[in-house]
Amino acid sequence: MSDRQEFDLVIIGAGPGGYVAAIRAAQLGMSVACVEKDASLGGTCLNVGCIPSKALLHSSHLYAETERGLKEHGIRTGEVSLDLGAMLKRKDKVVTILTRGIAGLFKKSRVKHVRGHAKIASPGEVTITEGKDAGTTLQAKNILLASGSVPIELPDLPFDGERIIDSTRALTLEKVPEKLLVVGAGAIGLELGSVWCRLGAEVTVIELTHGVAPGMDVEMALALQRVLTKQGLTFHFETKVESATPHDGGVTLEITDAKNVASEVKGDVALVAVGRRAYAEGLGLDEVGIRLDERGRIPVDESYATKVPGIYAIGDVIPGPMLAHKAQDEGIACVEKLAGKAGHLNYDAIPAVVYTHPEFAGVGQTEEQVRAAEIDVSIGRFPFAGNGRARTMSETDGMVKIIADAKTDRVLGVHIVGAGASDLIAEATVAIEFGASAEDIARSVHAHPTLPEALREAALAVDGRALHV
Repeated sequence: MSDRQEFDLVIIGAGPGGYVAAIRAAQLGMSVACVEKDASLGGTCLNVGCIPSKALLHSSHLYAETERGLKEHGIRTGEVSLDLGAMLKRKDKVVTILTRGIAGLFKKSRVKHVRGHAKIASPGEVTITEGKDAGTTLQAKNILLASGSVPIELPDLPFDGERIIDSTRALTLEKVPEKLLVVGAGAIGLELGSVWCRLGAEVTVIELTHGVAPGMDVEMALALQRVLTKQGLTFHFETKVESATPHDGGVTLEITDAKNVASEVKGDVALVAVGRRAYAEGLGLDEVGIRLDERGRIPVDESYATKVPGIYAIGDVIPGPMLAHKAQDEGIACVEKLAGKAGHLNYDAIPAVVYTHPEFAGVGQTEEQVRAAEIDVSIGRFPFAGNGRARTMSETDGMVKIIADAKTDRVLGVHIVGAGASDLIAEATVAIEFGASAEDIARSVHAHPTLPEALREAALAVDGRALHV
């Protein structure tokens, strides 16, 4: 690459937000460069987050099913053994295929992939300070920050990569720990805790709040918690980790419960999964006049513009839920606005998913949110135990919950705990996006027998008309 090149748009970060924005901008006729500091494209999601964790979740689920769940289907197997190395190798293969796929998409779309650490030298100018293309200067009409996030490291639980680990390291453990301690009962902690529990670890989860999946619908979170407890996970809620002591045999956490009673829990490894923080270091933001908020995020307006003309930001580095699909759609909306189009993202219709088994998915408002807003609502619930397809699959745990405005019947929120919830939530998301009523869902014909019928039954239940309960 030459020392100086000009583009319509330079994007910093090739995670889901950055690479999708780059492709969409190229489709709209812009010349685009996308700078990525890591060796492969895809960011946290593809390399050490969404994709590898889901690969291990699926593999570990198959292992657990083979070991314990096939007998009732009349399938008898011999002794089941785990080849963890092969499982991790498959995970890595999936990641490689997808990251190489992005490189192919960049080539097809004529997006310039720049390798190295980017720094904004001034509005309209990005320099590459480290990496393969170090020394390069990129001139740009507009700059888009999509630098993502990193795991939060607690002062009293510093990562050492061996006894106290982050989510990235939890994807590469060389052996199944006998006892795994998980600090944090959010999506990451529950998912990775589930992986290692299925593979034979004794998993203890310590959570500062009152239950699993903080921020999601409480009733449904409790339903998930009950199932995960039956699967073997142990929970300590309203409990604070005061300190950690790594030692040759593992790690000891000193904890204090809600009654201020101190105790210890011991394990081979402690996974700290208390959330993520925006990654904005080394980007030159101070020098160009961009000030971070109290949580280290970049403030933007409705067009994703910062206070500095020509510099924009999306994804985990700005306020809002840290979700790959949120970043993708923000990137699309941002570049469409730059192209003079009506880019838009409805923040009331962004689904969230916890990929445990059963899965937990939600979109729109929770019951707690509508009650706090003093909205008069009608709620319909339907258990998967009443769904024919779920029964044939031996997947009867969980239920669907629909929250609708009592006056207008408009769907305000949908929450699902059950098999395939991550897929089922798509119908609910479309319903909220189009302002559908519960009656609209109830009147729509759903194929039989299918899991989505549970969604229809919950919609019927909003008006007290569920048929199979």
